[in-house]
Amino acid sequence: MADIHWFPGHMKKALNNVEEKLKIVDVVIELLDARAPSSSLNPFLESAIKNKKRLYVFTKNDLADEEVTKKWLNSYKDCKSQVISLNITNSNARKILISEVLKMGEEKHRKEIAKGMKPQPIKAMIIGIPNVGKSSLVNLLAKRNVAGVQNKPGYTKGDQFIKVDKDFILLDTPGILPMNYEDKNVATILALLGSIKEDILPNNYLCSYLLDFLKKHYPSSLDERFGISEITSVEETLEKIATRRGLISGGEPDIEKAEIVLLKEFKDGKLGRISLELK
Repeated sequence: MADIHWFPGHMKKALNNVEEKLKIVDVVIELLDARAPSSSLNPFLESAIKNKKRLYVFTKNDLADEEVTKKWLNSYKDCKSQVISLNITNSNARKILISEVLKMGEEKHRKEIAKGMKPQPIKAMIIGIPNVGKSSLVNLLAKRNVAGVQNKPGYTKGDQFIKVDKDFILLDTPGILPMNYEDKNVATILALLGSIKEDILPNNYLCSYLLDFLKKHYPSSLDERFGISEITSVEETLEKIATRRGLISGGEPDIEKAEIVLLKEFKDGKLGRISLELK
């Protein structure tokens, strides 16, 4: 497979805007999909952020393998950054995130007080690739729907400042992808998570990758939803999915419809807690 190129004009503009806004923020909140923390890390954003204080937030942790997530969290902990795992449907999620950001701003407040200044609100920028849960988290922090939410990439179009509380101002930004993916596995994983539009990679390729991965690491993942206790060949498995969901065309199992169903149910977390990157 050739390199996957995906870099619409609005993303280039957004990346330039992020680099400009970094000059005025104190903390960067970078969201990573807990199912694939490495693939959902944008190297272009990494190089732009440089020495800013950063809080990594593992999102969608309710969809990821809990034991795998623990290993990833431990690997991200270092002296330069903080990392937390967050399920935004949890009643304490907002409080947890605000507390982490304010702790990271304590040094700034101490310096302001030492200069005889009134402590100013911490300005935090929230970044991440598309469909990593950024809009949902922004709405949670703002306590209102200020960001549109859709389970597809490229939905947030502009940036905006949002007052979270008296000590915390948030700058939302559009989701930004790298301009290409030299590693086909990374591109495939992001397509499975919905961070790359569906038409970038063919469904038959994605299903083949997913079923091979599930067969090796989560062999019973199709049992509850499709009644498939053992994952065999890709074609046979898709035929079973089509048959058991009544996806029949011309008297034969409709493989293309089965592919769509499988990919959607995985993306929506209906196959159980599955991580695509094992630590």
